[in-house]
Amino acid sequence: MERKCLGKSEGLTFWLAQPDDYEDVMSISEDIYAGSDYLPHRYHEWMEEPGRTVILARREGKLVALESGLVVDEGATVVLEGLRVCSSERGRGVAGVIQRFADSYMQQQHPTIKMKRMTRGDDPGPEKLAKFTLLARRAILPLCGEAESFDGFISLLKNKLQSPGVLSGLVPLDETQLKRVLLDHKLPSRVQLPGGAIIQDWQPLRPMEGNLEILRRRNLTWLADSQEAPVFLSFYTPPYPIPYNRGSLRFNIDMFGTDPVLAQCALVGLIEAALAKGELKGIVKVFVYMDQSLWETLQAFCEGHQGVMRGREHWEQLFLEREI
Repeated sequence: MERKCLGKSEGLTFWLAQPDDYEDVMSISEDIYAGSDYLPHRYHEWMEEPGRTVILARREGKLVALESGLVVDEGATVVLEGLRVCSSERGRGVAGVIQRFADSYMQQQHPTIKMKRMTRGDDPGPEKLAKFTLLARRAILPLCGEAESFDGFISLLKNKLQSPGVLSGLVPLDETQLKRVLLDHKLPSRVQLPGGAIIQDWQPLRPMEGNLEILRRRNLTWLADSQEAPVFLSFYTPPYPIPYNRGSLRFNIDMFGTDPVLAQCALVGLIEAALAKGELKGIVKVFVYMDQSLWETLQAFCEGHQGVMRGREHWEQLFLEREI
């Protein structure tokens, strides 16, 4: 397919990404997220995802940056993801240039867009934060171990459960039950949704009809304390390969609610579900995203096993928004 330049700005040309740009994109992604980068696995899915636009920036023909946007919230919002700049161009304002172009292009293609949202795992400082509304901060608990260690890890956690009977009270949600739960207007306050959104693997989505198909495509495994009116909601995204240690799995667990006992039970139940499906293999990096009030309880809960260890110290996920 013939490529068409979308525009030019400050010495850069902009193009829609194509499947055969994969190797170029990987060449600017080698040191992203300390080996936990999702894009090597997701790139070709992004090429076919409805509502997704992936923009590349080139300087004199060389790829220097990528930015992606997914239209959500029934056309009202674009979620920005995947921003990266090649190492030789960092600190030169390239990220800002491609972001401004992407904002303009996305709005031209989707005039209904009013807001842009993003999540980030670092605090950009007060000057940059001042350009956005900070909707929420979530705590992140990273764990890492060989897949064969997780059976023993789960046994340890079960012995530590304060209320073991609660574990059997967590229930899966089928598609019909999930739709009813997510479209309940009381859900955001009942489970303290961060910024009023379901954040799935760093992707914020309002609990509304138009986003249900996006969530369905993710093939999530859900657990809740009720199939009608839960006060705690959790799920995991199917583990996917990442470059870490020349090939590992990333396993993301998202939790919504503030009950520490339900959080402990959800962690056990979701890891058990992944083990039962045979989804954990090799080295597994687990990331548990939760309300900040749960972090101390869960990190203490997960300590004491030699095969599954906690990673970096306290880490946060920021959920940001601004008008486009």
